[in-house]
Amino acid sequence: MITQPAVRGVDSELVSASWTDPEAFAELFDRYSAMLYRYVSKRLGPGPAEDLVGETFLIAFSRRRSYDLAYPDARPWLFGILTKLIARHHRSEATRYRALLRAPVESEVESPADRVAAGVSAQAVRGELAGALAALPAKDRDVLLLIAWGDLTYEEVARALGIPVGTVRSRLNRGRRKVRAALGDTNPMEEE
Repeated sequence: MITQPAVRGVDSELVSASWTDPEAFAELFDRYSAMLYRYVSKRLGPGPAEDLVGETFLIAFSRRRSYDLAYPDARPWLFGILTKLIARHHRSEATRYRALLRAPVESEVESPADRVAAGVSAQAVRGELAGALAALPAKDRDVLLLIAWGDLTYEEVARALGIPVGTVRSRLNRGRRKVRAALGDTNPMEEE
Protein backbone atom coordinates (compact mmCIF):
# COMPACT_ATOMS: atom_id res chain seq x y z
CA MET A 1 0.00 0.00 0.00
CA ILE A 2 1.30 3.44 -0.95
CA THR A 3 1.03 6.00 1.78
CA GLN A 4 0.51 9.66 0.97
CA PRO A 5 2.81 12.11 2.71
CA ALA A 6 1.09 14.09 5.42
CA VAL A 7 0.08 17.57 4.38
CA ARG A 8 2.01 19.97 6.51
CA GLY A 9 0.01 22.83 7.92
CA VAL A 10 2.73 25.43 8.36
CA ASP A 11 4.61 26.97 5.44
CA SER A 12 7.95 26.90 7.23
CA GLU A 13 7.57 23.11 7.62
CA LEU A 14 7.01 22.80 3.88
CA VAL A 15 10.09 24.88 3.15
CA SER A 16 12.29 22.81 5.45
CA ALA A 17 10.81 19.56 4.14
CA SER A 18 11.64 20.70 0.60
CA TRP A 19 15.34 20.69 1.48
CA THR A 20 15.30 16.90 1.30
CA ASP A 21 12.04 16.39 -0.64
CA PRO A 22 11.77 19.11 -3.32
CA GLU A 23 8.21 18.02 -4.11
CA ALA A 24 7.07 19.41 -0.74
CA PHE A 25 7.58 22.92 -2.15
CA ALA A 26 4.72 22.31 -4.60
CA GLU A 27 2.27 22.72 -1.71
CA LEU A 28 3.35 26.37 -1.38
CA PHE A 29 2.64 26.87 -5.06
CA ASP A 30 -0.79 25.30 -4.64
CA ARG A 31 -1.53 27.54 -1.64
CA TYR A 32 -0.35 30.87 -2.96
CA SER A 33 -0.05 30.96 -6.75
CA ALA A 34 -3.66 32.10 -7.33
CA MET A 35 -3.31 34.83 -4.68
CA LEU A 36 -0.07 36.10 -6.20
CA TYR A 37 -1.57 35.91 -9.70
CA ARG A 38 -4.57 38.05 -8.68
CA TYR A 39 -2.27 40.59 -7.09
CA VAL A 40 0.09 40.98 -10.02
CA SER A 41 -2.83 40.95 -12.50
CA LYS A 42 -4.29 43.96 -10.73
CA ARG A 43 -0.97 45.75 -10.89
CA LEU A 44 0.34 44.84 -14.34
CA GLY A 45 -2.54 43.11 -16.09
CA PRO A 46 -2.96 39.44 -16.86
CA GLY A 47 -0.29 39.39 -19.58
CA PRO A 48 2.83 39.28 -17.41
CA ALA A 49 1.10 37.83 -14.33
CA GLU A 50 1.62 34.15 -15.10
CA ASP A 51 5.29 34.63 -15.95
CA LEU A 52 5.97 36.70 -12.85
CA VAL A 53 4.24 34.23 -10.55
CA GLY A 54 6.24 31.40 -12.10
CA GLU A 55 9.45 33.38 -11.74
CA THR A 56 8.55 34.16 -8.11
CA PHE A 57 8.30 30.48 -7.28
CA LEU A 58 11.49 29.63 -9.18
CA ILE A 59 13.38 32.25 -7.18
CA ALA A 60 11.75 31.13 -3.92
CA PHE A 61 12.64 27.52 -4.63
CA SER A 62 16.24 28.38 -5.41
CA ARG A 63 16.47 30.43 -2.18
CA ARG A 64 14.47 28.08 0.06
CA ARG A 65 17.48 27.18 2.21
CA SER A 66 17.86 30.84 3.20
CA TYR A 67 14.21 31.11 4.34
CA ASP A 68 13.94 32.08 8.01
CA LEU A 69 12.05 29.14 9.51
CA ALA A 70 11.09 31.28 12.50
CA TYR A 71 8.32 32.70 10.29
CA PRO A 72 5.58 30.10 9.85
CA ASP A 73 3.81 32.04 7.03
CA ALA A 74 5.65 32.25 3.70
CA ARG A 75 3.20 34.72 2.15
CA PRO A 76 5.20 37.86 2.99
CA TRP A 77 8.38 36.22 1.66
CA LEU A 78 6.67 35.34 -1.62
CA PHE A 79 5.06 38.79 -1.94
CA GLY A 80 8.47 40.34 -1.29
CA ILE A 81 10.02 38.38 -4.15
CA LEU A 82 7.09 39.25 -6.41
CA THR A 83 7.27 42.94 -5.50
CA LYS A 84 10.93 43.05 -6.48
CA LEU A 85 10.05 41.45 -9.82
CA ILE A 86 7.25 43.97 -10.31
CA ALA A 87 9.75 46.77 -9.69
CA ARG A 88 11.55 45.61 -12.82
CA HIS A 89 8.27 46.09 -14.65
CA HIS A 90 7.64 49.50 -13.09
CA ARG A 91 7.47 51.29 -16.40
CA SER A 92 4.81 48.93 -17.74
CA GLU A 93 2.83 49.28 -14.50
CA ALA A 94 2.83 53.08 -14.71
CA THR A 95 1.93 52.83 -18.41
CA ARG A 96 -1.01 50.57 -17.52
CA TYR A 97 -2.32 53.09 -14.97
CA ARG A 98 -1.96 55.95 -17.45
CA ALA A 99 -3.88 53.88 -20.04
CA LEU A 100 -6.64 53.23 -17.50
CA LEU A 101 -6.74 56.97 -16.84
CA ARG A 102 -7.49 57.61 -20.53
CA ALA A 103 -9.86 54.66 -20.99
CA PRO A 104 -13.59 55.24 -20.81
CA VAL A 105 -15.40 53.75 -17.83
CA GLU A 106 -16.95 50.45 -18.85
CA SER A 107 -20.58 50.30 -17.94
CA GLU A 108 -22.38 47.04 -17.32
CA VAL A 109 -25.32 48.81 -15.76
CA GLU A 110 -28.76 47.37 -16.41
CA SER A 111 -31.14 49.76 -14.66
CA PRO A 112 -31.31 53.44 -13.67
CA ALA A 113 -30.87 52.47 -10.00
CA ASP A 114 -27.74 50.52 -10.90
CA ARG A 115 -26.49 53.53 -12.87
CA VAL A 116 -26.85 55.77 -9.82
CA ALA A 117 -25.08 53.20 -7.62
CA ALA A 118 -22.30 52.88 -10.18
CA GLY A 119 -21.88 56.67 -10.12
CA VAL A 120 -20.77 56.57 -6.48
CA SER A 121 -18.71 53.42 -6.75
CA ALA A 122 -15.00 53.01 -7.17
CA GLN A 123 -15.58 52.07 -10.82
CA ALA A 124 -16.80 55.60 -11.46
CA VAL A 125 -13.41 57.03 -10.42
CA ARG A 126 -11.27 54.35 -12.04
CA GLY A 127 -9.43 56.85 -14.22
CA GLU A 128 -8.63 59.17 -11.35
CA LEU A 129 -7.56 56.26 -9.18
CA ALA A 130 -5.31 54.91 -11.92
CA GLY A 131 -3.77 58.36 -12.36
CA ALA A 132 -3.21 58.67 -8.63
CA LEU A 133 -1.54 55.24 -8.48
CA ALA A 134 0.65 56.07 -11.47
CA ALA A 135 1.75 59.30 -9.80
CA LEU A 136 2.77 57.62 -6.53
CA PRO A 137 6.43 56.83 -5.98
CA ALA A 138 6.98 53.09 -6.48
CA LYS A 139 7.83 52.53 -2.81
CA ASP A 140 4.58 54.11 -1.64
CA ARG A 141 2.57 52.29 -4.32
CA ASP A 142 4.11 48.93 -3.32
CA VAL A 143 3.09 49.38 0.32
CA LEU A 144 -0.40 50.63 -0.52
CA LEU A 145 -1.12 47.80 -2.97
CA LEU A 146 0.39 45.04 -0.82
CA ILE A 147 -2.05 46.06 1.88
CA ALA A 148 -5.05 46.80 -0.35
CA TRP A 149 -4.72 44.05 -2.97
CA GLY A 150 -2.28 41.63 -1.36
CA ASP A 151 -4.23 41.67 1.91
CA LEU A 152 -1.02 41.69 3.95
CA THR A 153 -0.71 43.17 7.42
CA TYR A 154 1.70 46.00 8.20
CA GLU A 155 4.12 43.50 9.72
CA GLU A 156 3.89 41.22 6.67
CA VAL A 157 4.52 44.14 4.31
CA ALA A 158 7.52 45.14 6.40
CA ARG A 159 8.87 41.62 6.14
CA ALA A 160 8.09 41.38 2.42
CA LEU A 161 9.91 44.60 1.61
CA GLY A 162 12.63 44.36 4.25
CA ILE A 163 11.70 47.67 5.87
CA PRO A 164 10.63 48.65 9.41
CA VAL A 165 6.92 48.65 10.29
CA GLY A 166 7.16 52.39 10.96
CA THR A 167 8.28 52.92 7.37
CA VAL A 168 5.31 50.86 6.17
CA ARG A 169 2.99 53.09 8.21
CA SER A 170 4.49 56.32 6.88
CA ARG A 171 4.51 55.15 3.26
CA LEU A 172 0.93 53.91 3.57
CA ASN A 173 -0.19 57.17 5.14
CA ARG A 174 1.55 59.20 2.44
CA GLY A 175 0.13 56.99 -0.34
CA ARG A 176 -3.42 57.11 1.04
CA ARG A 177 -3.21 60.87 1.47
CA LYS A 178 -2.06 61.40 -2.13
CA VAL A 179 -4.68 59.04 -3.55
CA ARG A 180 -7.42 60.67 -1.46
CA ALA A 181 -6.31 64.13 -2.65
CA ALA A 182 -6.37 62.95 -6.27
CA LEU A 183 -9.93 61.73 -5.74
CA GLY A 184 -11.00 65.12 -4.39
CA ASP A 185 -10.70 64.08 -0.74
CA THR A 186 -13.59 61.64 -1.12
CA ASN A 187 -13.86 57.90 -0.58
CA PRO A 188 -15.81 56.36 -3.49
CA MET A 189 -16.56 53.32 -1.33
CA GLU A 190 -18.60 55.34 1.18
CA GLU A 191 -22.12 56.41 0.33
CA GLU A 192 -23.06 59.99 1.05
